[in-house]
Amino acid sequence: MGEAHAQRLAAEGAQVVATDLNAELGQSVADKINNTIFVKHDVTDPASWDEVIAAATESFGTPNVLVNNAGYAGPEVKAAEFTDEDYERTIAIDQHGVFYGMRAVIPGMLQLGGGSIINISSTAGFQHKPGTPNLAYTSAKFAVRGMTKAVAAEYGKNNIRVNSVHPGGILTKMLIDTVPEALRDQIAQSSIPLARFGNPDEVSSVVVFLASDESSYVTGTEIVADGGQLAI
Repeated sequence: MGEAHAQRLAAEGAQVVATDLNAELGQSVADKINNTIFVKHDVTDPASWDEVIAAATESFGTPNVLVNNAGYAGPEVKAAEFTDEDYERTIAIDQHGVFYGMRAVIPGMLQLGGGSIINISSTAGFQHKPGTPNLAYTSAKFAVRGMTKAVAAEYGKNNIRVNSVHPGGILTKMLIDTVPEALRDQIAQSSIPLARFGNPDEVSSVVVFLASDESSYVTGTEIVADGGQLAI
């Protein structure tokens, strides 16, 4: 989804800083997108966030949009089987990384007189349904929803808008590689009112909306892109 977000934002005229822990993959993606640079980045490391902000400012100026997209599912195990290491890694990436990102961009946005922060959560930020990886993933995605509202309330008077996006089943490489097509069709027909999984670009449409002035009165809320899964 991060690649799709970068492509759509750049197509709308944004100057994009794409980041990833995998430098080879990240650079190859950035090379294909206009007005995009790549910075190797560990979202769990506050110092790494400082490096990203510095690189963005040097190349394009102070960032006025942040898309917190990094995520980690973790193992599909129940609570009693969860190791400390797996729990801490999941929370570090999915929850702490979002906090570090918001903290890193807010000072610049205050100087600019506003900005838009878009936190990618999940339908797991609303409920723990069958197929959700584990309790740490659900906990982190709920936390992202809560942090979004807290920061939106704190900085609304500074014209900094903060919203969360909650995708359902999206046809990313991870889903395609791990769920056989026949099973995907069965799941879609039985549990998704639109009877299909979503495409990354359909989530990117929401991201572009929230990044733009078209959403100038939208803050502190969540937008669900799940084909209707949470409706049933």
